[in-house]
Amino acid sequence: MAAEKIGVLGAGLMGAEIALVYALAGHEVLLGDTSEAILAAASQRLDGILVKGIGRGFYRAEERPAALSRIVGTTELADFADRDLVIEAVFEDEAVKTELWRQLDGICAPHCLFATNTSSIAISTLASCLAPARRRRFLGTHYFSPVSRMKLVEIIPGFDTAEDTVESAIRLCRAAGKTPIRVKDVVGFAVNRVLHAFIIEAIRLVEEGVASPEDIDTACRLGLGHPMGPFELMDATTTSLSLQVQEILHEAYGERFRPPALLKQKVRAGHLGRKVGKGWRDWPAPGDKGGTGKG
Repeated sequence: MAAEKIGVLGAGLMGAEIALVYALAGHEVLLGDTSEAILAAASQRLDGILVKGIGRGFYRAEERPAALSRIVGTTELADFADRDLVIEAVFEDEAVKTELWRQLDGICAPHCLFATNTSSIAISTLASCLAPARRRRFLGTHYFSPVSRMKLVEIIPGFDTAEDTVESAIRLCRAAGKTPIRVKDVVGFAVNRVLHAFIIEAIRLVEEGVASPEDIDTACRLGLGHPMGPFELMDATTTSLSLQVQEILHEAYGERFRPPALLKQKVRAGHLGRKVGKGWRDWPAPGDKGGTGKG
């Protein structure tokens, strides 16, 4: 069977690495965003990921040029007309995602599988913007950052998703080296509900003066076997994203997911994490090799 033509919309942290995963699996990937500058930055970032991965033994040297050559950038939605699978990975805003899917519904072929990489928005809610006949080909595929390393993908069917759509998504994920699990379409799905209950309690420990963010990160790495602690994770994915997801979970489930006041203060102060050089700790500024990475 010929490799499917994959489209990924959104060339940010998540989308670019999703494109890389499928390019490494042998697919022709179209990566879309709103400007050539964003696409160029994504290409440079992916090359860096491959170079670092080759140095650590994750990839073979010959995979680097082959994978990069399979990823083609575009700023035109019309270019997605020939795709077999389109994965949307734009930022977590229901209105933005909905408008994008409405446009794609009129562009892509009827057989095209639609997958949204949302971390908290209900799949059936997003599917409602599509023509009824298209909804059977729509589902959620929630990847985890960094996508190039994290194996898990939550597969989330909506009310109208056909079983063969779920099976196709599971097959493609497995062929790309991922481990898919099937999850019910509820707000936050499975992992984020567990994760943010954990993160909220970690922030409360800091608010109460029980331990510092650095020491809690150390405790979670060495005591729980986590690859990184909750504060390092928030700095990697941005504190603003953590706050956004917790606000959605709070609206759905009540007090247990109320965002801590300290997290709100961090976001309002602009302490968003690695990308700005300051979050729960200080990080090297973008393009700067210095810095301590400590609070």
